[in-house]
Amino acid sequence: MLRRIPGFKGYLDKENRREADALQREYLADRLQRAKRGLDTHTRTLVDAGQIDALPQFDRLRGRTDKLIGRIRGAMAGYSGVFDLVRIDEAVLDQVYEHDLLMVERIEGLAKAIEDLPNMPAGATAAETVNALSSEFDAAENAWNKREDILKGIE
Repeated sequence: MLRRIPGFKGYLDKENRREADALQREYLADRLQRAKRGLDTHTRTLVDAGQIDALPQFDRLRGRTDKLIGRIRGAMAGYSGVFDLVRIDEAVLDQVYEHDLLMVERIEGLAKAIEDLPNMPAGATAAETVNALSSEFDAAENAWNKREDILKGIE
């Protein structure tokens, strides 16, 4: 019934966008947090196998995971509230929304790659694994940078 009041539907849509943005960012951060278990499991496997030379590389990957989680949780919101001092153009918000849909796929891919670490083929070296994961991290971080650029009006 409130949607029939002129202008109120747009207000509700903006509030829904606000909630959706917050939920999506929380989902992405939680997804990466859960994926870190694969990194921990793989690291324990390396320790058990006596391959401690590779541990610093995997520790750096863990640090990158934590950093990306922090960036996602503390990111600039992809919405503009009614009383916000800085207003974001609706077209920009639509662009952020489209980009965020792609971010879900990118983070899912990264999380899956991290979770698959314990199932890595026996012949794969730690360096190959780290290089492959580093490429996944680079892609996810670049995509997140693009999101920030869109909101800042750079993109």
